[in-house]
Amino acid sequence: MAFSKTIQMYIFDGNPNGRIMCELSNWNGRVYKISRNEIAQFAQRNDSENTGVYFLFGKDENNIDTIYVGEAEKILTRLKQHLNDTAYWNDCIVVISKDNLLNKAHVKYLENKFYNIAQDTGRANVINSTIPTCSSISEYDEAMLLEFISNTKLLVNTLGYKVFDSTQDSSIKQENDALYFYIHAARGAEAKGVVVSDGFTVLKDSVIASSFVPSMPSALQNLRATLLSKKIVDENYKFTRDYVFTSPSLAASIVMGRNANGRIEWKTDQHLPLKNIEEDL
Repeated sequence: MAFSKTIQMYIFDGNPNGRIMCELSNWNGRVYKISRNEIAQFAQRNDSENTGVYFLFGKDENNIDTIYVGEAEKILTRLKQHLNDTAYWNDCIVVISKDNLLNKAHVKYLENKFYNIAQDTGRANVINSTIPTCSSISEYDEAMLLEFISNTKLLVNTLGYKVFDSTQDSSIKQENDALYFYIHAARGAEAKGVVVSDGFTVLKDSVIASSFVPSMPSALQNLRATLLSKKIVDENYKFTRDYVFTSPSLAASIVMGRNANGRIEWKTDQHLPLKNIEEDL
């Protein structure tokens, strides 16, 4: 028998963009969303020094989403240290247990799992300098922590961060190829993609143009270079995994090596542009 879970959300100071606390019925976990400039207010919570894991969200120099995955026996103390980071972050999500039952081995395990999930989804650049080690835990503890992972993913998603969602989870459900979109363009570009809730996903094995036009904006050139340097696109200009762009136009521009209107360039196998499909929805 399946049981539904009720999300309880508390917004502090009446500001939906500020501090938020989330809980789930029948779960002893607690999730906080805190902006960088609200660490002092978070310090007033009596559980701010509990043991837990945390995620720092920001943007890099190419305006690409970034995430840092960390753990600490005293969360507040560790977050204060991150205020001195050179890598900028805007918001933090903290995951603790209300009864402070998580220990160092637990949070090291969670840190490793969340790091790997974020790497696998590819929705943000994971900026940890090293791969977190995974602690050895009992089968009982592992079952408990798998529930922590599942519930945390749900609440992080609810708070507006898709970083732990696979592209398959958020893709439009396909009944046939009519909802897949294609680009066949100059300089070898051959790509396939799909609309997702937070943008447009270019699918694994799609090929981008082997070069870009001189007029391509520098921000797009930098993003292309980043995808190549991080092996998201390999030396043969092929995507090594599904990759989510914030818009169809950004995806089309990278694929085609020039400025592009994605709502026109992405077409079904019946040569209907994306804009026509959107108008019919």
